Amino acid sequence: MQQQLQCDLLIVGGGINGAGIARDAAGRGLSVVLCEKDDLASHTSSASTKLIHGGLRYLEQYDFGLVRKALIEREILLRSAPHIMRPLRFVMPHDKGQRPAWMIRAGMFLYDHLAKRELLPGSEGVDLRTHAAGVPLKDEFVKGFAYSDGWVDDARLVVLNAIDAREHGATILTRTKCETVTRNADRWNATLRKADGDTIAVRATMLVNATGPWAAEFLHDTVHGRAGKKLRLIKGSHIVVRKLFDHPYAYIFQHPDGRIVFAIPYEHDFTLIGTTDIDYHGDADKVAIDADEIDYLCTLANRYFTKPITPNDVVWSYSGVRPLVEDDNDDDHERASEITRDYRLALDTDAAALLTVFGGKITTFRKLAEEVVDLLAPRLGNRHGAWTANACLPGGDIFDSGPDNRAVKEFDVFVRTMQQRYAWLPPELVERYAHAYGTRINVLIGNRNNLNEMGQEIATGLFEVEAEYLKRYEWAINIEDIFWRRSKLGLASKQITK
Repeated sequence: MQQQLQCDLLIVGGGINGAGIARDAAGRGLSVVLCEKDDLASHTSSASTKLIHGGLRYLEQYDFGLVRKALIEREILLRSAPHIMRPLRFVMPHDKGQRPAWMIRAGMFLYDHLAKRELLPGSEGVDLRTHAAGVPLKDEFVKGFAYSDGWVDDARLVVLNAIDAREHGATILTRTKCETVTRNADRWNATLRKADGDTIAVRATMLVNATGPWAAEFLHDTVHGRAGKKLRLIKGSHIVVRKLFDHPYAYIFQHPDGRIVFAIPYEHDFTLIGTTDIDYHGDADKVAIDADEIDYLCTLANRYFTKPITPNDVVWSYSGVRPLVEDDNDDDHERASEITRDYRLALDTDAAALLTVFGGKITTFRKLAEEVVDLLAPRLGNRHGAWTANACLPGGDIFDSGPDNRAVKEFDVFVRTMQQRYAWLPPELVERYAHAYGTRINVLIGNRNNLNEMGQEIATGLFEVEAEYLKRYEWAINIEDIFWRRSKLGLASKQITK
């Protein structure tokens, strides 16, 4: 018999925007069904530079509204999930050909003061001849600037939003494609197809199109409506190499061609370098880095670091397609890096309501979700106010039941406490668990008291207990889900390839 579901909102798309909307809506008491044709965060939302940031470079485009919005969200997010996010200090070497130092310093002063800042230190000038971040750089770089932003495990951020949505009553269906929809005056009838071929009939009052790069395609092919907004698909690629430096700082390089590239400490033993910005016209399901992008990122890194890298040094790479919104007056030849990263929401109420999300970035996902539900909830007779700004994501309630500055500033205290509680486990394993699961480390480990009770070590650092936890609570099904999205253990496990 075909399964049948009824809901207020049917959300199509299991990236950060879809998961965030599902969480917010379910938390307000709306009935929610979310379907994702693949795994959660299996595309754009796991292919970011892993940053929670205001977007320092957007100041050059005078996009002050987006920067302010992102800076406000930066602190909200850090408080809500201090286990999967952390403050990160960036150093920008001053390169010949850049704007004068005084102008960059003025921009950073503005970045410091566009929004209230409690958690992160402000910017400053640094002498790279004496600063730790100057050691791996070439001698020609003597002056630089330091400022603060945040790092995030992007794929886990999506999963935690989906977990919270489910715990508030939402139905989360992964590997389930929205195959057909029909629209009536007051409802949507949808057919969802699971990976095993079974179908689910959904009757929804409203439909949310959060399909990211596929937003316009979904409107045209499935909804049979007009796209409304012009999307420009931009491929961003990253490479990972063995670590190029031993300090905790990240780098932001403003290349002479105008592009911004980051070099970030990654998974203890590696350096993450990216991203590129290239127009993409292929299949968004099959995006991959190409040789020219690898050469570009290696060449750029070699401009700054004394330790040279070649394409043979790349141990892993990933690519994603970002759907950027183009305004009608945008130049078709405008550089990808100059197109806004802000989002647009399109609400169609000609019949049963349809809301489409165009664009967006990870840092502003929570605000986007809040605005979506603010638009839709009153139409459903729901007057529950916004709530996510003052709530933790699962595992983020480190010292309290709510968001807390202390949890961000003293997360190392929590790690040490867990290492003492589970002293029978290797301390580096407990540290990884604490960062991945936060307070839910206790659910993962349960009442086990010795290493033997953790089950077989399936691969380096992965015990049966964790694999079962990921399958039971986090929708993981295969090796790629576990090793490359729920964790990055694939980097340390030579037998696991992507």
